[in-house]
Amino acid sequence: MNKSDIVAKVAAETGMSQTALDMAVGKVFSTISDSLGKGEDVAIAGFGSFTIRERKERQGRNPATGETMTIKASKAVGFKAAKALKESVN
Repeated sequence: MNKSDIVAKVAAETGMSQTALDMAVGKVFSTISDSLGKGEDVAIAGFGSFTIRERKERQGRNPATGETMTIKASKAVGFKAAKALKESVN
């Protein structure tokens, strides 16, 4: 399921216009993205929480040459599903 599918399904269930819902869903995603970009955690009750995880600099190997290389420190987005979401999947 992608963003268009979500918009279409919610529009069908609520009777709202797809144009308005597309803007709303887009704004929700951009707000989450902006908050994570500022280093803030985002928690949605009953769904889950998004956090920024720090990855330390580490040594790795180039798979093509076998040469040792340094992988730079970075940040990654982590997601932990809420209990209600886990239960709905199982």
